[in-house]
Amino acid sequence: MRPVEERFDVVVVGGGGSGLAAAIEARAAGARVALLEKNPALGGSTAWSIGSITSTRTPHQLARGIDDRPEDHFADMPGFAGDLAPRDNDTLRRILCEEVPDAFRWLLDLGVRFYGPMPEPPHRQPRMHNVLPNSRSYIYHLERHARRVGVGIVTAARASRLVVANGRVTAVECVDGRRFAATRGVVLAAGDFTNDPDLKRDHMGEQEAKVEGVNLTATGDGQKLALALGARIVNGDLALGPEIRFIAPSRAALVRRLPPWRALARTMEWALNHAPPALLRPFVMSFVTTALAPSPSMFTQGAMLVNREGRRFCDECDRPAYALPDQPGKVGYIVIDGALARRFSAWPHFVSTAPGVAYAYVPDYRRNRPDVHVEAPTLAALETKLGMPSGSFEASARELARARANRDRGAQQAAWEPPFVALGPVRAVFVHNEGGLAVDDQHRVLGPGDRPIGGLYAAGSTGQGGLLLKGHGHHLAWAFVSGRRAGRLVAGEAP
Repeated sequence: MRPVEERFDVVVVGGGGSGLAAAIEARAAGARVALLEKNPALGGSTAWSIGSITSTRTPHQLARGIDDRPEDHFADMPGFAGDLAPRDNDTLRRILCEEVPDAFRWLLDLGVRFYGPMPEPPHRQPRMHNVLPNSRSYIYHLERHARRVGVGIVTAARASRLVVANGRVTAVECVDGRRFAATRGVVLAAGDFTNDPDLKRDHMGEQEAKVEGVNLTATGDGQKLALALGARIVNGDLALGPEIRFIAPSRAALVRRLPPWRALARTMEWALNHAPPALLRPFVMSFVTTALAPSPSMFTQGAMLVNREGRRFCDECDRPAYALPDQPGKVGYIVIDGALARRFSAWPHFVSTAPGVAYAYVPDYRRNRPDVHVEAPTLAALETKLGMPSGSFEASARELARARANRDRGAQQAAWEPPFVALGPVRAVFVHNEGGLAVDDQHRVLGPGDRPIGGLYAAGSTGQGGLLLKGHGHHLAWAFVSGRRAGRLVAGEAP
């Protein structure tokens, strides 16, 4: 029995920022468009992100008299890549820097609002813009517009195979048997593979394969579809992580629950520019203390990392995130004494930060995250509160003191003093990875011999093409730039 087939000009696989951008632009070019999303709702990693986007020539920059140019942005980006800069795709980097100003204005026209620009060295100018009220705003406004202009959005539709005829991709088959024909072409925009053990094992290593992604549905679907046709992944070994992160609260923080209405975003933008910081800080802390990374300086200053059994299991200063997946439940706890707790209660010793937004300290976690902050007058009492074996913290603290003495050539660690604090659980995660399909400057997926595969395009993380997107705000910038371009270009294909 032949699969049920629906016919379109363009089929987009993935309903995050890049997929929605591709679908909207293809529709604007006159194509009949279907967007397939495997999850029950749109969003992808865009909805999970902090939400910053980095650009020059924005109205926000111009309002502050900042004279910034795409060529300066292009020149500054290698500073984030460091020794990896020779592996960058300079052609795609230039496309990103030249076209993100227009993409930023396009987002503004759709109703998305931003606060900024914020500085982030080695950018020589403030370029990072933070979305308001949260990253769900992108999906809210793009989905509304996509539906309004006639994009056919199909959720709970996981693509399983690309259909090829006469050397061209002509349709997408889903696991439920449905088939979506694409007379002009297909855009793969299904994100990265941070939560796919097989692709991580192939491109990163066995230990990395054990580490989960922040977005649990980022399973490299787009990459796998293209690999079956002879495509290849570039820079698959590079990722942000693994890094230690606090577990997310059982209930979304206030800032994540705010509706992405345009009027609310405008009010927030005004408040961030005019309200006293003291009034805003409690609100901002509800975001900064949510599922962010603890500063590695906590460990260099003497914090102890233990597992659920209260046992120290690694050198805290030597890639502790790699050891966490082998512990019970894949989680751990950061234990500090009163002296460290006081030190990490004020600048410059912060527990976590959202760059350009704010810094969070131990008292902020005490107020905002009682689920990951436990305090007691003795180590034994702390063990009891956490349900850990008696004496485990004392043994781990002695072991840490010996390790630090050996490392610091006999230096004696000061005796721990009360009160004692445990922060956790924490887990190891990948935030995103750089392993996208090889593409040309038209976002066409390259197959055997680096020849374009007919009718197949890729955008966002799926179509990163070797482009290095270090620093904040570049992944979303690429999502919207590449998505828009891929949508326009595939719509221009001859049927």
